[in-house]
Order: sequence, then C-alpha cells, then structure tokens
Amino acid sequence: MKEVVVVIGAGLIGQAIARRVSAGKHALLSDLRQENADRAATVLSDAGFDVSTDVVDVSSRASVRALVEAATQIGNLTGVIHAAGVSPSQASPATILKVDLYGTAVVLEEFGNRIAPGGSGVVIASMSGHRLPALTSDQDKVLATTPADALLDLPMLAAEQITDPLTAYQISKRGNALRVEAEAVRWGKRGARINTISPGIVITPLAKDELKGPRGEGYRRMIALSPAGRAGTPDEIANLAALLMGPDGAFITGSDFLIDGGVTASYRYGELAPRTIDPDPPA
Repeated sequence: MKEVVVVIGAGLIGQAIARRVSAGKHALLSDLRQENADRAATVLSDAGFDVSTDVVDVSSRASVRALVEAATQIGNLTGVIHAAGVSPSQASPATILKVDLYGTAVVLEEFGNRIAPGGSGVVIASMSGHRLPALTSDQDKVLATTPADALLDLPMLAAEQITDPLTAYQISKRGNALRVEAEAVRWGKRGARINTISPGIVITPLAKDELKGPRGEGYRRMIALSPAGRAGTPDEIANLAALLMGPDGAFITGSDFLIDGGVTASYRYGELAPRTIDPDPPA
C-alpha cells in the first residue's frame, strides 16, 4: 500500500517540506484554492514526485474530514504537513482565530484519528507565538485541551477581548504549540508523532504581504537587528521539518521549535528589546 503525505497549504514552505519527505510516497497537496494546489502539483510532478490535489478549508470540519477520507482512500496516511493560515495583514481577528487556531485544532483532531502507526506530522506556527506575554497555566490548559468545536467560545477569545489582528495571530500561534503538545499524547497512542515549527520571517508571498503592509517597517527592523541579519528561506524550515518527520527525529514529539534567526532573542536581550525609562533618573 502507498504511503501518503498530506500537505495542507500548498505554498512555498509546504512544498519545500514535501520535497524532503515525500520521495517514494504519494503527496496529496491541498489548499483553499484549487489553482494553488495545481501550481504546486505541477512543480513537484515535474520533479518526479507522485502527486494529486484537493481543496480544503481548514475552518470547516466537514472539509478537513473529507480530506482525511481522500488521503486514506489513496493509501496509508503516514505524514501530515499543516502549513495553511492567514496573517495579521490579511484578515480580521475573528477570521484569524477561526483559521489559524480553530482550523489547526480541527486538523490535529481529524488527522490524529487516522494517522498510521509510525506516522508523523508538523504544524507551522510562528515566532509570534513566542512574543505573546505569558498566559496563566489555566489559559494554557484550555487552549491546549478544549475540544475544537468549543474553542472559539472561550471567554478569553471573545471579540471584546481580542480586537487587534496581531494579538489574534499571536494567541493563535501560541495555541498551536500548546495544542500540539497535548495532541502528542493522543497521537502517541497510535504510534505517531507531531511537532510544531515556529518560523520567523521567511520569504514567501505571505511574508511579502506583511513587509508591504502597515507593519512592514517593523518587520524590516526585525530582520536588520536580528543576530542572523536576514530573513529565512522555505528550504531552511524544510530542513528542520525533515528531521522532525524522519527517523532521526523518532524521539521528538510534542515539541515546538523556534527558527527565527534570533529575532526573539533580540527582543528579549538585544537591540529589539523595548526600552524602559528610569522613573527616577540620577541628578
């Protein structure tokens, strides 16, 4: 029986990971837009990969469940790459929470029900999740364990609580890492593994939208003042994903990996750190 790797979000990061983990397997490329999936399928097919496409809306459980069924009809579901999402410049807080937070929870639930023994997955989160101030232990727990269909009803996620798209994005990405940590226990009972990757600024069409958007100046400053001094590439994210999904990562599950060129380090200890004013400066 064929081994099947499902890619959710057929953008540059999803494609780069698929190229590293799908050789000799069937890659099912899915996206909200059929043309995006078709474009990615042409690139991978021309490079010798066995591919097919599907459409998925991660904010719809029925759509995600249909994708799972399509994958298991092809063969043995051994890999899941979840790289779909929207950014703060692309959507409202409510849409970000529905796609990035709820949608990821649904993907983890539905694919976790069918992942094959020995299978593995990665969820692409964001360094933004590491920039959110610390939550309480109770808030962490409800984000990690509340059933997906009740997740958006949490008081902490009410519209009057989250009014800014960036805050919605940060809490969604923090929630992704927490949810993966909890789901790793359930996936482990099936003999499978799941981890999160939290990239920094990686040059993709989504990142270009951000660089051109209202927060563009801030993003360019992040790049300039980070220890690496540059943005990342999809291939660098894919190298890490290949480790996590492959045999060399067999002891790694339920973990989140920050790969941001040191932006977060600079925010905490470097030139990006917020400047405080001494309330009582010396005379």
